[in-house]
Amino acid sequence: LYGVKGYNLDILARRPMWNMGIDYKCGTGHGIGFLLNVHEAPNGFRWRIIPDRFDSAVLEEGMVTTNEPGIYVEGSHGIRTENELVVRKAEKNEYGQFMEFEVVTLAPIDLDAIDPEEMNKEEKAYLNWYHELVYNKVSPFLTEDEKAWLKEYTKAI
Repeated sequence: LYGVKGYNLDILARRPMWNMGIDYKCGTGHGIGFLLNVHEAPNGFRWRIIPDRFDSAVLEEGMVTTNEPGIYVEGSHGIRTENELVVRKAEKNEYGQFMEFEVVTLAPIDLDAIDPEEMNKEEKAYLNWYHELVYNKVSPFLTEDEKAWLKEYTKAI
């Protein structure tokens, strides 16, 4: 809904991990600048407001932000899937102007790093939707060999 800020949405990324008693210390995402400033205000995603960051603005149409929750186990390993998103207007009705994210980065998520047995139906459906999007948007620009590779790495689970 128009007026939402990153800190209103952060819980959507953290909740599955919080349900398992784990967390990540970094933000869930941040704005990306047009002059290649990697962490650019005014939009940011974190569970709390940090006044010095000036990144708790309303998400406006056209803003580019990252979606990058990650878990890091010191001295052991880390897991992070990152994507860039652009804010778009969606449905407008009697409740107001709804907003949505459009995926900008179109690269497959490594299936070798995924255990489908650990995923619920909703997570599998999202991954399959995302991989179908990647294939449909990227494959027209590829050779037949490249398409075959992409088809394998975006197959449904």
